Amino acid sequence: MSSTDIIAAIATAPGLGGIGVIRVSGRLITPIILSLCARALKPRVATLCHFQDHADTLIDQGIAIYFPAPHSYTGEEVLECQCHGGPVVLQQLLRRILMLGARSAEPGEFSLRAFLNNKMDLIQAEGVADLIAASSEEAARCANRSIQGEFSKVVHQIAQELVTLRALTEAMLDFPEEDIEPQTLENQKKQLFFIDSHLKQLIVGSGQGRLLREGAVIVLAGKPNAGKSSLLNRLAEEDIAIVTEIPGTTRDLIRQNINCEGVSLQFVDTAGLRDATDIVEAIGIERTWSALQTADLCVFIVDATLGLTPEDDAISAQFPNSLPVITVFNKMDCLLTQPQLQSHPSQVWISAKTGEGLPELKKTILSALGWQGVADGVFMARARHLEAMQVAQQHLMKASETQLQQEIFAEELRQAHENLMTITGQITPDDLLGEIFSRFCIGK
Repeated sequence: MSSTDIIAAIATAPGLGGIGVIRVSGRLITPIILSLCARALKPRVATLCHFQDHADTLIDQGIAIYFPAPHSYTGEEVLECQCHGGPVVLQQLLRRILMLGARSAEPGEFSLRAFLNNKMDLIQAEGVADLIAASSEEAARCANRSIQGEFSKVVHQIAQELVTLRALTEAMLDFPEEDIEPQTLENQKKQLFFIDSHLKQLIVGSGQGRLLREGAVIVLAGKPNAGKSSLLNRLAEEDIAIVTEIPGTTRDLIRQNINCEGVSLQFVDTAGLRDATDIVEAIGIERTWSALQTADLCVFIVDATLGLTPEDDAISAQFPNSLPVITVFNKMDCLLTQPQLQSHPSQVWISAKTGEGLPELKKTILSALGWQGVADGVFMARARHLEAMQVAQQHLMKASETQLQQEIFAEELRQAHENLMTITGQITPDDLLGEIFSRFCIGK
């Protein structure tokens, strides 16, 4: 992937559409413009053009807009051609542009060039991809905040605080013959405390943003006929899973994405857990246990008319130790007397048949996942962001433990600072850039 080539790609989604857009970016794209449009274009002016092939035959009539460097998305010269959105027309126009000297853009290459040309930092570039992939209004708002630089601003503020502390520490190391005054050590300690506090706040907000971006997988587990499929149908508000009174009806995993307060939750209906002699049911039960190994949360469904039985206890004892579990007592509508409910963070009483208790169940699920709602401090974070922040926090902790050893203290501060800088891309290995931008859609 060369950053000096002229690149081109269809920037609109595949399929039929009223309008399609082809984007071209590179240095000295004027020859392409003159050949394609048969005229020069004024900067940032929508111009009606007849896009022509090599034989001057009309491909389509549309709009062309030229953006001179550096005032463009990529920081290079950019041409955007808007034509009718049929795939044949778009492919014809793209082939003509490629014949004129451009090459097909790789996924995310336009945004990569914007990053390399300092038009945006890495968080903002990732925010573009997150905005395109947003599954809710809340996710879109958080992605937009990253694109506008709010996430980057907080990271840079913490980094600047670290720079100030590092400068103080390095100055002290430059004069080792001088005794370090207690007041200086106390100032160091205070600054380190503030930095750590600000980083902890960012980690909490970023954890919320990661949940908003990636969602969570929730496995519905329990004995046969506990009401797992009925609950999935009630949550989805449609008949996704077959429900019968015959135990063992569900044989395979049934997945359904459901939006709860802007968070995309994938609920997985599973085969009822029991000792099965039917080979097909046994395979389904094996898949249930496999799903539980990778789930973010288990909703353990119990028949409220029977209460917790020894079989239920035996099932729950086999759940992964690290897996959060919510116990749901289903079939409240079948009870002769309503139970005296006591507040418990991991138990909910519902009726999948009538919908009673479902709002409380959704609230309990979000709480178990750590969701606190979208706030100003929530940013659309990725796993690499959180990992970098957590590693930086570990170095701050080590710095606190080694303050009296100023050389080690300074080194821990340096490593904390460098880890933070990988978030915005100021210190980023090339292979990480390739991994990040390869996940973008072509044309962006």
